[in-house]
Amino acid sequence: MKILVRATNWVGDAVMSIPALRAIRGRWPDAEIMILARPWVADLYREQGYADRILVYDNKNKHKGFWGREWLAHALRREKFDVAVLFQNAFDAAWIAWRARIPERIGYAQHGRSWLLTRAIPTPVKGEAPDHEAYDYLELLRRAGWLERLPRIDEITIAVPEEDRKKALERLFAAGVRKNAVRIALASGATYGSAKCWEPERFAELADRLIVAFDADVILFGAPQESGMATRIAGSMRNRVCNLVGATPIGELPALLSACSLFIGNDSGAMHVAGAVGVPVIGIFGPTDPEGTRAFTPQFTLIREPVNCSPCFLRKCPIDHRCMTRISVERVFEAARFSLASGGRVKSSTVWSQGLA
Repeated sequence: MKILVRATNWVGDAVMSIPALRAIRGRWPDAEIMILARPWVADLYREQGYADRILVYDNKNKHKGFWGREWLAHALRREKFDVAVLFQNAFDAAWIAWRARIPERIGYAQHGRSWLLTRAIPTPVKGEAPDHEAYDYLELLRRAGWLERLPRIDEITIAVPEEDRKKALERLFAAGVRKNAVRIALASGATYGSAKCWEPERFAELADRLIVAFDADVILFGAPQESGMATRIAGSMRNRVCNLVGATPIGELPALLSACSLFIGNDSGAMHVAGAVGVPVIGIFGPTDPEGTRAFTPQFTLIREPVNCSPCFLRKCPIDHRCMTRISVERVFEAARFSLASGGRVKSSTVWSQGLA
């Protein structure tokens, strides 16, 4: 058996699909499994045990445009896969698998691609599977007959090799992080859109308070496109912050986050990676639904303002962004203080304000 898995395109989704990847390996322990993934998520899957090979789908360069996709499909055709499992729901994923002439193509029946699939699986409606997105990928396998029942997910994990941990510490020390300091990771961005982002000035105030209260080293993480936000944070602070935004390839992020004592950030890919490497997570949620996308770790603290227009799932707020602006620095600081004092031993605790507005 030779299996191709088309990975999702976003970091958070990639982490949430890990239980399904492990389930495929469990169902077909002797199969050759290859993951096809975009460059910014591919390295998350390396050395994790559920894939034999990773192939990068570089749609910005050699796989760009129609002929780039044709070249990729031709390369996959030569591999002679038996089956393709499409975790990515786009038409493009089904098109490439079809052009690669993979005889069995399994995916959800979305975006007009059913005719390209040999097994077009109906998308679950609310109530047919648990709400969290991690179960969507498992439900695809169950409906395809690869699982008898949905397994219970207690946490999602990413293994960090010891050598990678050592290199991460060396990188942090070279950036000015002290060896014996409390290390707190902040991620102020979110690829989905500005509506998911707590204000940079509040992250700055929070970082200053954490540095003073815990003699902490605060480290900013994020993608290159979030460098402007990181500059605003650093420029608004009274104390020094270690800014690694745009300087951390995805392959290095798990090890770097694993060297921290606490993660604080928006609903983002970095939040999911932090939870998966065992770091206590404080997730700040606004327009999205934590029941569907919270970090799957027992060390998770939710910060959310329950206004009646949330979750709206909009990329930009059309009104006053009340779901995020009403979250005070004090609330997040107190959650951080509690998490640090308890060693992160928090069981999905939720911090709510009173009332709806």
